[in-house]
Amino acid sequence: MRSRLALLCPGQGAQGPVMFDMARSDAASAALLDSWLAGAGLEQPLESILADPALLFSNRMAQPLIVAASLATWTALGSVAGQPAIVAGYSIGELTAYALTGALAPGHAVQLARQRADLMDACLQGRPRQALVAVSGIATGAAAGIAGAHGFHPAIETAEDSLIVGGPLDARETLMQAVAAAGGRATALPVEVASHTPFMAGAVAPFARLLREQDWHAPQAPVISGIAAEPIHAADKAIEHLSRQLAEPIRWREGMDALAEAGVTVALELGPGAALARMLGARHPGIACRSVADFRSLDGVRAWLEKHSE
Repeated sequence: MRSRLALLCPGQGAQGPVMFDMARSDAASAALLDSWLAGAGLEQPLESILADPALLFSNRMAQPLIVAASLATWTALGSVAGQPAIVAGYSIGELTAYALTGALAPGHAVQLARQRADLMDACLQGRPRQALVAVSGIATGAAAGIAGAHGFHPAIETAEDSLIVGGPLDARETLMQAVAAAGGRATALPVEVASHTPFMAGAVAPFARLLREQDWHAPQAPVISGIAAEPIHAADKAIEHLSRQLAEPIRWREGMDALAEAGVTVALELGPGAALARMLGARHPGIACRSVADFRSLDGVRAWLEKHSE
């Protein structure tokens, strides 16, 4: 059977000081990366951001850096990687996905990531601080019920017993205690906005306007919609789904199933991190899944891709 490659584009949570090392090992990709970041208006030197966890995990820095890291890594891998059959992005990674497929220019995608973050941060103005919490070990329906009782909403569903919820920071501890009392596990995530919940409703229309101003092209491969778990082929649908996902829950569990239904045999997560590859491999063990974070060099990634390209 001919292999079918899926690319996985991560969201926030796995940033680190070495997140650009793989891409920077290729001179051409390093130059492109510098250009993209210069256009993102980071306001501080990259080295300073990477050395300061408070900056690195701030929404306004994290989103453009994650998009740039994934795009630069894919560029550095070069033609040996081949053309993906389908692409899936987790949260901000869905924006990365459209740049990977050629629907958006990479530099514009990095700029949009910063603008997206700014719009989401604006939803915090004059309101209580927000948080995301990962809940596992209990059915998602029960988890959503507990979350709702504490002012939290479902944000990302990753498995039948695994759910990320978003809500007010001052209710986080009592929510986590309630989850533990119900026999589940709760983990606070290093994200400061309640992404993919109604708390972000004010960012949807402005982000849609920004997306409509872009120069869109037909994607060279379909992108799995986070909110619908279906392949998207057209710019108008991409704009609708990318903007709506700011305030609607991500159906990542169903998205993984959609990859399997599309006949994917190989999946590569572009990093930073390896959570998406681990989740997909656990849910669909017939798919060969790795992340660039598993390798020490670009040559190692290329060798693995070549091995699974038959």
